[in-house]
Amino acid sequence: MTQPMNEKLYKALIENKSDLADQWLKMRGKKPNSIYSYDADEKYEMLLREQNKLTTQTIASSLLEDKEEYFKNREQWASMVARSRADLGTPIYEVLESVHQFRAVIMDFLNEFTEDEEEEITNKQLQEWNQSIHTAFDLLIQEFSKMYYDITRDRMKAQHELIAELGSPVIPVGEAIAVLPLIGDIDTDRAARIMESVPARCMEEQVDMLCIDLSGVPVVDTMVAHQIYNIIQALSLLGIKTALSGIRPEVAMTSVQLGIDLKEINTFHSLKQALKKMGQTN
Repeated sequence: MTQPMNEKLYKALIENKSDLADQWLKMRGKKPNSIYSYDADEKYEMLLREQNKLTTQTIASSLLEDKEEYFKNREQWASMVARSRADLGTPIYEVLESVHQFRAVIMDFLNEFTEDEEEEITNKQLQEWNQSIHTAFDLLIQEFSKMYYDITRDRMKAQHELIAELGSPVIPVGEAIAVLPLIGDIDTDRAARIMESVPARCMEEQVDMLCIDLSGVPVVDTMVAHQIYNIIQALSLLGIKTALSGIRPEVAMTSVQLGIDLKEINTFHSLKQALKKMGQTN
């Protein structure tokens, strides 16, 4: 009797998808700038309704003997919802809260179904349904959380790479000539990113001469001076000549204290002076 009753419950859930979505949507509260707020844009309510129907489809399919449909629905739901919420910047706790709310809606429906079919349902059958539905929700949350993490991690990685690129832009100003304008404080992490990205960017742009401008760096301490020197050495090994502009007295003093010899490096007071020397300005 177990499987026929499972199929009966499955059909009942599918037939009531719209009503279940209505009940779930009525549970929404006031949440500023959230897709789950009761006063969110109508397009978001339509989106939630359609996604919720797939939630019901997924949970219902977990009751079937053949789990292929359930696995397919679970992956589709997790991927769709994870990408949608990541696009909207929805905190993961809001998603989990909404899933738990819908779990309660499903369990209420199960209780009503059980009362209507009381004569045909055993305690064992009810326990199996409870376990199956709760497990299906738990695995749904697990799958979603993994996909949400993967999506946000990849996006954060791309953002960090963009920030790193913007923090050390190699700007071509002429044939085989480029400028690296450094702006803001340079800590150990940023220095390491510059060391990693600048030589590669110079090779990509086929740069023969790079002018590193320090005018926008407020503090050039021993660490910064040493890292700049290391970058110059690395570029030299690649056959790229380097010039420094924006050299202030304290920079020169720091270099002397470190024993860094700038005699073989073209240094200029300003970027304009450096570009003029390179024949890039009048």
